[in-house]
Amino acid sequence: MSQVDLHLHSSASDGRLSPAELVAEAARRGLEVIALTDHDTVDGIAPALAAAEDFPGLMVIPGVELSTEVDAGEVHVLGYFIDYDDVALNRRLIRMRNSRADRAQAMISRLEALGVDISWEHVQKIADGGSVGRPHLAQAMLEQGYVPSIREAFNGYLARGRPAYVGRQKLTPEAAVELIRQSDGLAVLAHPFTVADPEPLVIKLKAAGLAGLEAYYKDYDPDTQRQLLEIADRHGLLVTGGSDYHGLEEDSDAELGGVEVPFSVVDRLLERKRDEDKRRKT
Repeated sequence: MSQVDLHLHSSASDGRLSPAELVAEAARRGLEVIALTDHDTVDGIAPALAAAEDFPGLMVIPGVELSTEVDAGEVHVLGYFIDYDDVALNRRLIRMRNSRADRAQAMISRLEALGVDISWEHVQKIADGGSVGRPHLAQAMLEQGYVPSIREAFNGYLARGRPAYVGRQKLTPEAAVELIRQSDGLAVLAHPFTVADPEPLVIKLKAAGLAGLEAYYKDYDPDTQRQLLEIADRHGLLVTGGSDYHGLEEDSDAELGGVEVPFSVVDRLLERKRDEDKRRKT
């Protein structure tokens, strides 16, 4: 069990646990540093930080995961140490969440045409006030017996290129990096191998202010980790890591703290944040 998990989702977006429950569970498992990185929302950060006051041995880093697209596929950008009260950030996130709701309803219509009848009301109930995403649609499909697992819902219907997939309102990765930087955060490329060859993208995003990439991840074997560590080293970037925990289904989800992330990752992340803060003040 790792002491560090820098990629976690709560019910504020598409995770099962509330922010407070997530913090309590991380503390119970003996983690020392976590980051709450909900999709396109910062609504869970304040309650997570409040809950963390009961666990002085646990550091909670305020974060976000921004969804973007390029021609080669989806690209997600993590933001760490963000100012979650930043007005420009919150305005953009509201627009992105509204787009996610429109997208989800369009996908429900496509599913209906395919003989998969799930309702928007059911999906909203599963989301329980959080930002609606594809995992909520997948959960509804599972609950109503249309698929045997959430993984199968994605593989058969909801993943890019599958019959019910609908593209999102596009935010470029460069714009996501800039949005995070403007909110005093550090931008990190999440699970870089969502595109076949991530290095050209890494180079492009570094020029926009990218601080690091996620090398330790639930689906990455030692060889993939090595490739990403080498890319980071070549371009002078930090590395981070985490489970991408949602708590929705065991066979498609790593355990909270289930990806081994070296504690040195946190030390370097904190050092970079201190350097950036000093630079902004000068």
